[in-house]
Amino acid sequence: MVLDSRTAMRGASYIACEASHAFAGAHLLEIWADYLKEESAPLDGVLIGCFGDPGLFALRESSSSPVTGLAEASFIQASKLGPFSVVTGGARWKPMLKRLAMALGFNHQLLHIETVEASGAELQANPKMAIECLTNACRAAAVPEAKSIILGGAGLAGYASLIQSHIQIPLIDSAVAGLTVLLSKSTLAPQRISNGFMAKWTNVPESMQGLSK
Repeated sequence: MVLDSRTAMRGASYIACEASHAFAGAHLLEIWADYLKEESAPLDGVLIGCFGDPGLFALRESSSSPVTGLAEASFIQASKLGPFSVVTGGARWKPMLKRLAMALGFNHQLLHIETVEASGAELQANPKMAIECLTNACRAAAVPEAKSIILGGAGLAGYASLIQSHIQIPLIDSAVAGLTVLLSKSTLAPQRISNGFMAKWTNVPESMQGLSK
């Protein structure tokens, strides 16, 4: 397996609101177009390394490869166990994740979203604080009928295994779920046989113009 990663060089340092999420989705399409201009080999799959899955539907529409994101992959894994909760950093994520769950068809299985004040980046920078904070949040998220809890966010990667012993139901690491679902190819099949955007563009990078149909 060969993993090729690309990092956004513009936008917010941490996605924590509607504006930063929207910008990330647009820039993701530029990054993807640049990748296709450099590489001709077909991809087995594409994983969006953000729990809010910015640009998921746009990239899926224009890609000949399977596409998923950390949130969708986590929802897929959690739903196999039954109804689930989510713990993540940043209060503004709650309505955004509810909307995403509805768009992906998981709104009836998502029982509860528990947000902590610290962002994922802040939690990652202070492991001691993060363990205490996330443990308390997971206890609050363990509502009746919830069969698992997703720890959502790239910044929360690794914490599920550290606090699992304190929580009575399974914890799902969104980063692990993302790679697992991508490799298992259990996400939606691509909608088209070739890469390309459905509309013509103006005043955009050349790589995006070249993929317009």
